[in-house]
Amino acid sequence: MIRRMYFMIPDVSLARAIHNELLLSRVAESKMHVIAREDVDLNDLPEANILQKSDLIHSIQRGIPVGGLTGVVLGAIVVSLGMVSPGYEGVTIMLTFFAGLFLGIFSSFLIAVNVPNTRHRRFEKELSSGKILFIVDVPVEKVAEISEMVTRHHPEADMKGLEPNIPAFP
Repeated sequence: MIRRMYFMIPDVSLARAIHNELLLSRVAESKMHVIAREDVDLNDLPEANILQKSDLIHSIQRGIPVGGLTGVVLGAIVVSLGMVSPGYEGVTIMLTFFAGLFLGIFSSFLIAVNVPNTRHRRFEKELSSGKILFIVDVPVEKVAEISEMVTRHHPEADMKGLEPNIPAFP
């Protein structure tokens, strides 16, 4: 099981030092993500991708049921109005379900790409002041070790919490 750890770092040099220590502790670079204001130069630090920065996963999770339900309702209306040849009612409802599902996913994707991640809302004030959010995904058995290592070596790094439920494919 994986846990997501959040650290608020005051500057890039400290973030780079923590990054190097985590690499030495055998945390893969693909499990580290850094988020900062656009004007902060992160150089070679692993910047968070669109899945971590945007609300894509959350929005698609909402778009799937809304789109599917809309498709089924639309298909049922079309069938009840007699706009379908007899014998094709089930196929019509199934096709409108999949069309609604596709449109729900597509529209939620288009909207969510530009919406900041709702899980990071609590960090907005500190991020806007120039601090850096350092995200680390580690196995549950390494959480205490990583947390202790970072806070012992770098007391100015502020542990901001642990997220028990990370998305399936962040």
